[in-house]
Amino acid sequence: MRVLVVNAGSSSLKLSLLDGDDEDAVLASASIDPDDDVAAALDAHGLCRDAEAVGHRIVHGGTRFTAAARIDADVEAGLRALTDLAPLHQPKSLAALDAVSAALPALPAVACFDTAFHATLPPAAATYALPRAWRERWELRRYGFHGLSHAWIARTVRAPRVVSCHLGAGASLCAIRDGRSVDTTMGFTPLEGLVMATRSGSVDPGLVLWLQRHEGLDADTIAEALEHESGLQGLAGTADLREILGRDDEDAVLALDAYVHRLRGSIAAMAAALGGLDALVFTGGVGEHAPEIRRRAAEGLAFLGVAIDPTKNAGADTDLEISAPGAAVATHVVAAREDREIARQVRAVLG
Repeated sequence: MRVLVVNAGSSSLKLSLLDGDDEDAVLASASIDPDDDVAAALDAHGLCRDAEAVGHRIVHGGTRFTAAARIDADVEAGLRALTDLAPLHQPKSLAALDAVSAALPALPAVACFDTAFHATLPPAAATYALPRAWRERWELRRYGFHGLSHAWIARTVRAPRVVSCHLGAGASLCAIRDGRSVDTTMGFTPLEGLVMATRSGSVDPGLVLWLQRHEGLDADTIAEALEHESGLQGLAGTADLREILGRDDEDAVLALDAYVHRLRGSIAAMAAALGGLDALVFTGGVGEHAPEIRRRAAEGLAFLGVAIDPTKNAGADTDLEISAPGAAVATHVVAAREDREIARQVRAVLG
C-alpha cells in the first residue's frame, strides 16, 4: 500500500509518498509553505501518483485516541475538540487535513498521534500531584509527545531498556521498556522537560506565578516568552545550535552547559525509570548531526555504562552504533523516520 504521509510543522508542510513494496523507499517528497496550493504541490511533485491512502501526523490525541484511527466525521470532530490542549500545533495539523482531503477526497485517511505511544505510561509517571477534582475535570496529566519518533526507535533498536533522545528544535526523551513507553520528559504540553531551541523546558511554576503577581505579566506574554523567546534563543540569542557550537563567548558557553546539564540529568532519570539501561539512542536533527552534543552527554553517563568511540561518533551520520569497545550500554545514532512509522500505522489500520 502506497501511503502519502502528511506532516504539518510550525512553518512547513512536509509531504512524502512511501512505497508499498519497499518500505524503505520514498518515491517522492516535498516541503512546502502551509499557505501554498496543496493540490498543485501534490501534482507538481508526483505525490499523488498511485497513492492508496493518506497518513496524517496529529500532535495531540488526548485520552480518547490512544492508537491510530481512520478519519471519519466523528474522529475529525474529536480532533477539533482537542485544539485547546495543543493550540500551537493542532490547528496546523487540521488545516493540512482539510487541504489534502479536498485535493484527494477519494483516499482513506488515518490520523497518527504523537501522544499515542505514551498511552502506556504507568500512573506514577503520568500523574501530576494536583487536586483530584482538577485532574478529573480537565484531564490534567502527562501526555508526552514525539511519540511517532520514539515508536520508530522502539522498533529499530531492539533492547529491553532503551532511552530514546529525540533532539531537534523540540526535544524529548522516552524511557522504553520492551517496546513500550514507561516515562518521558514532555508532559501536559510540549513545554515540559529539556532545554530546547526556543522553548524553556521545565521551569518552577512558582516562577510563572511570581511574574504574574509581582510584575503584572499576562498569560499571553508569558506563553510567548516560554514558547518562542526562551531555550537556546533566550540564553545565547540564537536558536541555531550549530552557531552556538561555533562560538566561545560567555552566553554560548552557558547555553551549551545548560542544554547538556538538563539532557544528561534527564537521561539518567529515564534510566532510573527503567531500572537500568541497555541502549541509548540519539535521533532528530541535533541527535543525528551534533557529535559534540553526543560526546558531552555521554561523558557524564559513564556511571550507567555509557561510553562512545570518538572516531565513530565524529564520523557518524545515521543508523550507526557508536559505542566504545566493551561498553556496557550500546549507543546508537538513528535517523528519525516518523514518515515510516506513520505509513506502518496506516497500513495496520487499513489492513
